[in-house]
Amino acid sequence: MPKRKQDNDDSDSEISLIDVDFDFFDPNPDVDYQALKRLIGQLFQQDAVVFDAHKLCDLILSQPFMGSTVKTDGEESDPYAFLTVINLHAHHENEAIKSLAQYLLQKSSADPAFHTALSNLLSQQDNHVGFVFCERLINMPVQVIPHMYRMLLEQITSVIEQDEAFRFSHLIFVSRTYHLTPEDESFLVSTSEARQPVSKKSKKHAAPPSSSSRPSDGIYSFHPEDESIKEAAAHTLDYKFTNANSESRNKESFGLDNRGRMMLVPWDQFGPLVQKMLQVYAP
Repeated sequence: MPKRKQDNDDSDSEISLIDVDFDFFDPNPDVDYQALKRLIGQLFQQDAVVFDAHKLCDLILSQPFMGSTVKTDGEESDPYAFLTVINLHAHHENEAIKSLAQYLLQKSSADPAFHTALSNLLSQQDNHVGFVFCERLINMPVQVIPHMYRMLLEQITSVIEQDEAFRFSHLIFVSRTYHLTPEDESFLVSTSEARQPVSKKSKKHAAPPSSSSRPSDGIYSFHPEDESIKEAAAHTLDYKFTNANSESRNKESFGLDNRGRMMLVPWDQFGPLVQKMLQVYAP
């Protein structure tokens, strides 16, 4: 898959492409632990301290037959992306899962309908909820993600008759977002325009996003596939991190206002969701 490489000189910038091979592997308990722990911290940001990351990593890696990783330097290298699913009911005694379930319930309380649905699901044993862990390094192309979900769907379907731990009624996705104020957006647009390279062949460049494209709440997705997941979800909630920087943001503040998102998807919507991702984000 090509990636952009930018070469600068005194007069202009030329963009070339570098071919990078992304390979899919099963989760590897002998190799993936440290990278997985970093990805957990990246997903939950400051709130990662709520969980026992060690136990969560061990639990995820205890089922290497479920999920996939993406690597560029062979199976022994660190994963750039990780996807798996954990049954919140089957592992409810695990300390990390206890903390995760409590965290999800606490955050969902901002939306009474979402909170009621999630509370009802987690308080019974007939219908199981799967926690979908999906995270990747920055600049990883979205085109690899639909194939990871396709493989996950195939894996679950292949074992569902033999292993009740993967018979889900719902899946809960946790993702990352960021919030921009109108002032933040104006600053980013002006900075982008100032840094826009001028080609010798053409001095035209893309126009900055218009104000009409700004979400009413100023919340943006880190991952494009969230838009497809939101459409399939019965409930979606954007939330602030509990342990976010308590210092007030002002016009001199630097860095993104990172936030979280949770989406509850009925199992019967997962297959159509995967198919849509494969269509929307085809290479």
